[in-house]
Amino acid sequence: MTAPSLCILICTHDRVELLGKTLASLNAAEAPAGWRVEILVIANACSDATHVFLDDYQRSPGSRLPLRWRAESIPGKSNALNHAIPLIDTDLVAFVDDDHRVDTAYLRAICLAADKAPEADLFCGRILPDWDGREPAWVHEHGRYRIYPLPVPRFDLGGEAREIDAAIAIPGGGNLFLRRAWLQRVGPFSVELGPMGHNLGGAEDIEWVLRALDLGARLRYVPEVVQYHYVDNDRLKFRYVVAKAFVRSASTVRVHSAHEGAIPLYMYRKLFGYFSSAVTAWSSARRRFYLVRLAATLGEIKGYRQARSDRRNRSG
Repeated sequence: MTAPSLCILICTHDRVELLGKTLASLNAAEAPAGWRVEILVIANACSDATHVFLDDYQRSPGSRLPLRWRAESIPGKSNALNHAIPLIDTDLVAFVDDDHRVDTAYLRAICLAADKAPEADLFCGRILPDWDGREPAWVHEHGRYRIYPLPVPRFDLGGEAREIDAAIAIPGGGNLFLRRAWLQRVGPFSVELGPMGHNLGGAEDIEWVLRALDLGARLRYVPEVVQYHYVDNDRLKFRYVVAKAFVRSASTVRVHSAHEGAIPLYMYRKLFGYFSSAVTAWSSARRRFYLVRLAATLGEIKGYRQARSDRRNRSG
């Protein structure tokens, strides 16, 4: 009897140092009993030492997980993901970002979840910031002026495994794993939504998951499957946080409002309210909060406009 198999898919762009840490964490993870595990890396328009690093990995495997890699010359994460789809022939595929490290129980938890829930088609785990103590205090604020979205992704629905849907939460691709047949069934990732290089865009994974759910896929949240997102402290600056709130809000609304009409009037009321609150703020925490919310609201309005343009292009 052939052992079940798992492919870890990593799309990377000019992050050879972080990629090395990602691969080291995968090789340090506990091996799942009875499963065959391999790694597939798609090097997307890389101009650093990524190709040399991956060749060196293959030449000296030792006890490390087997690795294949391919180069995708067209920039854009969606192009890298779409390059990978026909190359995967395992039972399961798990997505790991090149700036993540996995928990030591990661591989075992994935395979156990797939065995215990044969009715589930897609699975997601937790993504937690990999704090190192150098981050500013405001990132840990949980009170009234908590900043969201943070420039460090986080996905955590608590400690209970359960089936979820779009009404509860839609995970991104950072800690998604699924049965391979759904790759072909759902089809390619949107090249219009995916990020280019290290820019702030990206909602191609959310849009893909929504398409899967529309086709009847069952999605299960598994808290034991944990990845830690690298924290770039240079991004924990006010200008970057504002830019991230704007771009990511635009991307998310563009996906979720694909079939809706005009921009809701309440968006303009939100815009005026946040602007007024920012102007009259009496503390730095309050001002920071409302300026980020203002940027996010401007991003939402842009997202509605992009969705309207998308509908016109499809109908035209």
